[in-house]
Amino acid sequence: MAKSKVRKKAVYTPPQKSKAPEVSPRFLVPTMITLWLLGLAWIAVFYVTASTGTDVPVMSDLGNWNLGIGFTAIILGVILSTRWR
Repeated sequence: MAKSKVRKKAVYTPPQKSKAPEVSPRFLVPTMITLWLLGLAWIAVFYVTASTGTDVPVMSDLGNWNLGIGFTAIILGVILSTRWR
């Protein structure tokens, strides 16, 4: 009768757990939510003032760059949300 082969692999040992859970900085969540709301408000104010013809000194000069400013704030909030633990 044939003899079975000897196992050459070592027995699996699971990786050890981390020492302590990582905690988010206290400023992270308020900053993240502030950026989301600021970006949303910037875009909303731009659309409302553009549709009514209201002249807002800084916003009127920027034109469609207002969309870039609003979406940049929203994207920065999303990037911060990836660091939330």
